[in-house]
Amino acid sequence: QVQLVEFGGGLVQAGGSLRLSCAASGPTFSNYAMAWFRQGPGKERVFVAAIGRSGTITYYDDAVKGRFTVSRDSAKNTMYLQMNSLIPEDTAVYSCAARLGSGSRSAYTRSNDYRYWGQGTQVTVSS
Repeated sequence: QVQLVEFGGGLVQAGGSLRLSCAASGPTFSNYAMAWFRQGPGKERVFVAAIGRSGTITYYDDAVKGRFTVSRDSAKNTMYLQMNSLIPEDTAVYSCAARLGSGSRSAYTRSNDYRYWGQGTQVTVSS
């Protein structure tokens, strides 16, 4: 079992940047595909970005492609989300998630496929 904790949320002006971190417990971090999801005010949780077990495969939602970068550091058991050119529409609670295995793009983007979740961190982008 893996436990996830997010760090790095906060308040930023539009056009600014933030880096989120997701620290994972346990010795088998490299066995898990990881992802970021977000839930805006009054909205459903949606996929943001995902990264495969080795870090060579990444997927992004079209809304963040070119602005956000997902990465992972197995030595630190941590996944990151670098968010640049933030806009007010990026305001949401960001949660990281983990699941065993790999699969097609759809397997990385479906929240129901992820077994382990962090508590979430708030990101607020002011205009």
